[in-house]
Amino acid sequence: MTINEKLSKIQAEFKSKKSRFNSFGKYYFRSAEDILEATKPFLKELNVTVTIDEELLTMKPGSCDLPVIKTVATISDGKNSIKATAIVGVDTDQKGMQMPQRYGAASSYGKKYALGNLFLIDDTQDSDATNTHGKKQTITQKAISTAQLIKAREYVKSGGNVNAIKAKYNLTKEQEQELTTL
Repeated sequence: MTINEKLSKIQAEFKSKKSRFNSFGKYYFRSAEDILEATKPFLKELNVTVTIDEELLTMKPGSCDLPVIKTVATISDGKNSIKATAIVGVDTDQKGMQMPQRYGAASSYGKKYALGNLFLIDDTQDSDATNTHGKKQTITQKAISTAQLIKAREYVKSGGNVNAIKAKYNLTKEQEQELTTL
């Protein structure tokens, strides 16, 4: 089984409950730790590893004063690997947090989204997408976001299975046709 086939299996079968509750926003969410816990049975079964690397990026003068953490989640079978990246800003003015907590929160967020990108976790079901902040909102389907569609294209071009993407997302006919012809 190739690394693409192994990743496709995880993407199609991945399940992670939203076991954490945000009392301020009144919603459930999953953490990076929840995602990693849910992948452990696949790691042994498919003989793969998942690693997470982080890098604090130095911003160019004049571009932004916000520190940025680049997080890369990698799945490897020892010979080949596939990577997914997330970029997260560190809010250095976050009230009620000490500086290490601010960086820790950004780090956790980056890990969660890098893993979400790697495993094609549907962000329309994520707390950040479903938190209405007190406004009524209806989500009728899990559509693929632009960022996820870009990742899906890369995945298919590298030998990935379109059916794994279709198992996670409702694609338009045009999106499905595009991915099928890559």
